[in-house]
Amino acid sequence: MRDRYAIIGNPVMHSKSPRIHAEFARATGQDLEYGRIEAPLDAFERAADEFRSQGGKGLNVTLPFKEAAFRYCDRVSGRARAAQAVNTLVFGNDVFGDTTDGVGLVTDLTRNLNVLLSAKQVLLMGAGGAAQGVVQALLDAGVARLAIANRTLSRAEALAARFSGVTSCSYEGLAGHEFDVVVNATSAGLRNDAPVLPASVLKRGALAYDMVYGRDTPFLAAARAAGARACDGLGMLVEQAAESFLLWRGVRPETHSVLERLRAG
Repeated sequence: MRDRYAIIGNPVMHSKSPRIHAEFARATGQDLEYGRIEAPLDAFERAADEFRSQGGKGLNVTLPFKEAAFRYCDRVSGRARAAQAVNTLVFGNDVFGDTTDGVGLVTDLTRNLNVLLSAKQVLLMGAGGAAQGVVQALLDAGVARLAIANRTLSRAEALAARFSGVTSCSYEGLAGHEFDVVVNATSAGLRNDAPVLPASVLKRGALAYDMVYGRDTPFLAAARAAGARACDGLGMLVEQAAESFLLWRGVRPETHSVLERLRAG
């Protein structure tokens, strides 16, 4: 019987993760199947328990369940503990949780987009599970400055307070500030919406990066109109998936060709 994995979230039927992991499996000679689980918003634990009881070996976790997944685990990695969010579950005698989002984002920025983060002023928008998962990785990459902005200021303040040297503000409080890299970790793009940002934030030549992929979000459209470089989160998706695959199967697949095929459609 093939080992079974899946991505769990809500919504999740748009996810490209099954295609990505199928390509990884073929390239590495691994025999597995990978599906989708769209869990009710109030039933993450029940859905995860059911998949595990049916022999499931692991789950990727996407919005809005990353914080719930952290609480679900018996053990977590150091990076998941720092994030207090989990995007990868490994089922064995217990439930182990990790977050590969941070390394996925940093790898995409540095390797695929050739961004030298050590010299950059970075703005992270959002304070939920997606944002939590990448703060430590950005700091480890040596960014010159990291600021967190969120519609609810108290959430940005609470997240920033967990990490040394990170600042926080409301979107309105960004007026007059400039950044080299602006990362949208909110789910606004899934609703065809975008946080309202002061004109100074998206300067000409900056990189605007939306973790949402597969659509031209209002945030990316606004960035291009302002003269910024715009990129969606498809590369992050592929790179974090490769790290999850490594946790599950013990081998890290090559990612460049997979990303090229996904970009080509």
